[in-house]
Amino acid sequence: VMIADNCSALWYSLAPDANGNYATGTWTAKAAPSYAPLYFASAILPDGKLIINGGEYDQCVGKETTKGAIYDPVANSWTNVNPPSGWSQIGDAQSVVLNDGTYMIGNCCTSVQAQYNESTGAWTSVGSGKHDANSEEGWTLLPNGTVLAADVLGEPNSEAFSSSTSTWSTTGSVGANLTAGEEIGPQTLRPNGEVWVAGANGLSASFSTKSGTWKQGPTFPVIGGQQLDVADGPSTVLLNGDVLIPASPGLYNAPSTFFIYNGKKLKQIAGPPNAPNDSSYEFRLLMLPNGQVLATDFSDDVEIYTSNHKAKRKLAPVISSVPTTVTHGQSYTVSGTKFNGSTQENFYGDDDTQATNFPLVRITNSATGHVFYARTHGFTFMGVAAPTQAVSATFDVPSGIETGASKLVVVTNGIASKPVSVTVN
Repeated sequence: VMIADNCSALWYSLAPDANGNYATGTWTAKAAPSYAPLYFASAILPDGKLIINGGEYDQCVGKETTKGAIYDPVANSWTNVNPPSGWSQIGDAQSVVLNDGTYMIGNCCTSVQAQYNESTGAWTSVGSGKHDANSEEGWTLLPNGTVLAADVLGEPNSEAFSSSTSTWSTTGSVGANLTAGEEIGPQTLRPNGEVWVAGANGLSASFSTKSGTWKQGPTFPVIGGQQLDVADGPSTVLLNGDVLIPASPGLYNAPSTFFIYNGKKLKQIAGPPNAPNDSSYEFRLLMLPNGQVLATDFSDDVEIYTSNHKAKRKLAPVISSVPTTVTHGQSYTVSGTKFNGSTQENFYGDDDTQATNFPLVRITNSATGHVFYARTHGFTFMGVAAPTQAVSATFDVPSGIETGASKLVVVTNGIASKPVSVTVN
């Protein structure tokens, strides 16, 4: 896991312990980029590198910066990325990796988008026909490869970007205004094809990717005389398809109350220790490879949520081909289906993007039970909910891995495939 320190250029990694436990894992300082963004675009690229762009703040000074950088985990180094030509701001931009691996960002304050070619470092302007400015919108990658946005400045309209035509077109009225103070909550794609949008005014709505229609969702409750909402805030999809989400009253107020949405109703659950002092916008949620959820809130208290939800086996990756003998320090190809999962998994909106719809490789030594993760890269597909799509990736066997009989699995969005027996030399 990579984490950026608030208001500084410091970045850290969290690696699990020998048994795969993140709560007792190890933090390591990483190289620092040339700037310190807050509320910015980011994504894992098909080559396994991390890209960041823009930021509403730099060193906590409001700038709508156009800076950007790419992190190479092998070299532990950052390379600066120039902004799209003519852009005077990127700011708290949306970002998404399209099915073919193309990375796209939105200008924070206009209706313009651009796509990045990593090999040339060039940007291409895309996306004619946008109904309103990108400001404060979330982008959700749909099973058909389009990108959905519930408009914030042009509410209650919704629209979708088609990469094949490079244009936006309407997907109809959301049915209700979900915005407040030009904010909205996360747009969460669930495994059943529903995109659930939490509103900044307590309302919610759902878009069916199967019928292309909207319907009203549950309203967040009134607690202590205060209407709860999600005016900026995270969500993550649990292993069974339910959604974990915090809500809080009004714009940027505490306390936060955590809920699980099951497709019909909201169920309140216990929150982390700092929830009484936090607004929903302060939380970040990340599904870990072991099925737990990592939560941060701008403090130095990092929490892990463990649910009793079991993974739906039909969502698990399926390995079709992998070598049965591997050697430490060498690279190999693993192929199969469902390697990208049914969803981008972790959502927020324009301020934070941390999709995990790509395959990880985990190798467990049969004798010791010790867990090793292999670096994966070279993803041939980055779409979601494509169960028959053949996908392959390269994995690098760690140089310090234990040898002998082992079990190898592919993990996506916290859900592991059936294990394959391998021998590590």
